[in-house]
Amino acid sequence: MVPFLTHPLKYQYVSIVVQSFASHLHEGVALWQRAGVGLGMVTALAGSGAAIAQVQVPDLDVAPRLCAVQLPRAINSVIGQPAFERSRWGVLVQTLGNRPASRQTLFTYDASKLFTPASNVKLLTTAAALHTLGTDYRIRTSVYQEGTAASTRLWVVGRGDPTLGMPQLQQLAQQLQQRGIRQVTTLIGQDSYFLGDTISPYWDWEDVQAGYGAAVNSLIYEQNAIDLTLFPQQVGQPLRVQWKYPSDASQWQVVNHSRTVDRQTKEFLKVNRDFATPTVVIAGQLQTGASPATIAISAPAPGHRFLQQFRVALAAAGIQVQQTQLASMPLPPGLPEVATLASPPLVQLAQVVNQESDNLAAEVLLKTLGRSQQPETHSTEAGLSVLSAALTQLGVNPESYAIVDGSGLARRNLVSPEALVQTLQNMYQTPAGQAYRSSLPVAGVSGTLRSRFRNTPAATIVQAKTGTLTGVTALSGYITPVNYPPLVFSIIVNHTTAPTLVLRQAVDKIVLHLANLHPCETTPHETTSLAYPPQRQ
Repeated sequence: MVPFLTHPLKYQYVSIVVQSFASHLHEGVALWQRAGVGLGMVTALAGSGAAIAQVQVPDLDVAPRLCAVQLPRAINSVIGQPAFERSRWGVLVQTLGNRPASRQTLFTYDASKLFTPASNVKLLTTAAALHTLGTDYRIRTSVYQEGTAASTRLWVVGRGDPTLGMPQLQQLAQQLQQRGIRQVTTLIGQDSYFLGDTISPYWDWEDVQAGYGAAVNSLIYEQNAIDLTLFPQQVGQPLRVQWKYPSDASQWQVVNHSRTVDRQTKEFLKVNRDFATPTVVIAGQLQTGASPATIAISAPAPGHRFLQQFRVALAAAGIQVQQTQLASMPLPPGLPEVATLASPPLVQLAQVVNQESDNLAAEVLLKTLGRSQQPETHSTEAGLSVLSAALTQLGVNPESYAIVDGSGLARRNLVSPEALVQTLQNMYQTPAGQAYRSSLPVAGVSGTLRSRFRNTPAATIVQAKTGTLTGVTALSGYITPVNYPPLVFSIIVNHTTAPTLVLRQAVDKIVLHLANLHPCETTPHETTSLAYPPQRQ
């Protein structure tokens, strides 16, 4: 998912200003390199002022060698810092084993308690999807023909493929052209494969304006996000707005209150999309000569947008369409399928979800789970039911989580570190286990961890899912220390006012302790306790 705002940082210090109602920080971009924000949020990229928290990036120095009996003290020295005195931590570290009896718990702290997990929910969603549907499952988009060659009506039936864009629509159009179709009286979009709400009632309103909080329907085009880029100009001039597609510019009114400032003035942006009218309000400032900022807003009518773009693809293939409409009636029985397209296999969709923390693709997988097992039920509710059943089959305690969406964007989600570790442990023992693990970002290499752990002992040996909301940081996954058996871990921080950068730095320090584990013999002077309350320093 394209982050709502990306802009490179130029300073060692990161200053973030967030309005009181802002709840989401997009985690696809590391904060110390870029600032990812949601609509209704303000991000200052430099400077200082009232209500601005300014922090210095702490170091990641850790002991180069650590015995298992020393691990509790090392972790507690991190979570017991005065900065986290009022924060809630949940941590669980175990050796990876094919049976519960073979797993050793190296550290546990409030691991059975429930926490807001942010995007760590995606670990549950992708595990249930791979376990239930299989790694080769694909989402099909079909076109059906009604009528004669002289009077053809085409029905395009979407089933939630989150990867559709213009190249895929062009493939469908080419198939229709090869069948000799040149005139279409009505192009009908069947957008009712998923039942129920397209937007979760548990998501905050500023999130659903942004591209990462787009509606999840059956006919999806370019992740239901509309991209535009803001370019600084000469000092005093407004930022230049460039839409990714010129056709979008004609459909949106832009209220531009932004300006270009000199190189000594702080930078920030605030963008809102109106819910009642196609209006985008842009405020804030970028420095002259600075890199442009790319943003994504959610498409207000994604089904109509899909049909509009499919009509463009058909025209390019020499097929003229007289009119388009979204279906208000079911697909007539017995129509021949004249074009079809399958998504990449589920193993690749899981990578999209976990590597880039794609909210829309995660919600599609949850709804697909529900539609595959309970087609007459609200798709999200059915999906949650199927997900719970799948996790129970995997041996995950059903009392250890309570979720309401598939992406983790909702703050009503509750998950324990215990549930995440059980999912990671037990999923790894299934036929889809390797595919599941491979779907996770690799430290210092890929996905949302590409900019974390570089040039540290954890680089390349950690595969883990990130999670970020304002006041929430999570990281759960696998680690293969060079000199110690493979581990599974989950770290979640809640109820904190500490800046996200500081939270991530603390989490990363814990992971580095795990990376530096060595087998050691216990001496009489070493503690053998695997967990104890942290001592505040």
